[in-house]
Formats: sequence, C-alpha cells, structure tokens
Amino acid sequence: MTSVKTVRDRCVVVGADFAGYPLKEAVKAHLAERGWTVEDLTPNLETAPMYQRAGFLVASRIAEGEYERALAFCGTGMGIHIAASKLPHVHAALAESVPAARRAVTANNANLLAMGAYWTGTRLAEAMADAFLEASLGEGYENWVGFLEYHKLGYEEVENFDYAAYRANGFQVADPRVPLLGDEPEGLAY
Repeated sequence: MTSVKTVRDRCVVVGADFAGYPLKEAVKAHLAERGWTVEDLTPNLETAPMYQRAGFLVASRIAEGEYERALAFCGTGMGIHIAASKLPHVHAALAESVPAARRAVTANNANLLAMGAYWTGTRLAEAMADAFLEASLGEGYENWVGFLEYHKLGYEEVENFDYAAYRANGFQVADPRVPLLGDEPEGLAY
C-alpha cells in the first residue's frame, strides 16, 4: 500500500470538466511554479469528462487514501462539488473568495476545494488554492477557546454519519454533545 500524498509533501491532485479546464491549467501551472507536485487526472481538454464524472474521479483519490487534498474545477464549481461530496471521506467545499477557501480547512477540515471558472479569475483561483492547501484545522483560531474541539466534533460527526442510525434515532444524532465554544475573540476578521 502506498502512503498518502500530503500537503506537507506539497502534493495535490486536480481535475476538471471542459468548462473548468482553463482555470485548472492556470492553477496547476501556478502550483508547479511554487514547487508542488500536481497530479492532473484530466490532462486533455478533448477528453475531459462531464462535471460529475470529473468530481467522482478527483474525489476517488481522497476516498482511496491516495491524496490528502484535491482541487476540482467546473463552470460554477457547484456540480463538481456536489458529485465529489458523494464519495466517502470527501469533505468538499465550494469557495469564491480567499477567506472562504482558507476557512473551509481551518473550520471544516475540507479536503477538496471546488472552483467555478465562469466567475473566478485566474489570480483569485491561485490565491484560493494557496490558502486552501496551506491551511490546517484550527489554524489562526488558537485564541478562540474551544474552536478546535468544536470543529473537530463537527468534522467527526460528518465523517462518521450513518443515516440509518440517525433516522432510527428520530432524526437526531446519537451523542448530541456540544463542546464549549468561547466568545469570538475581538478583532478576528473571519
């Protein structure tokens, strides 16, 4: 079994449909210039799969434990995000700003970021990719009492969610504990 390719090792997997292909190419080049090893699962525009199939393909590398993080591109980012979210262990986020891309990891531990090429400019997409790939859960919120514990519980509940058990429990989580979350520190921008 091969080891997981991590962001610490500067490894990421990417993919796109036809609409997201040009933006993916720009972000891929940017990351390569910054020393990242980028595996592109959709290297040819002519053979780029439909958005949902590109989402399944990219997300499968996370579901199979091959990669820690992934980037996926389509026209809006929405379709590829929805498709990727169907795979186990994939926590996909859609972002249209640098703070949202960063927060997807720092608060939600997202492992796949979707972007929409129709309205995301190249430099913004590059900055979002950097923010997403360089962040970690809880980072930047060390002074917010309970932030990490609160968001770790949220991540774990999503990761281990069992709809049948949830339904059998009257549409309630089995262990509804809520960690203490202190007041938001003053001056926190996001």
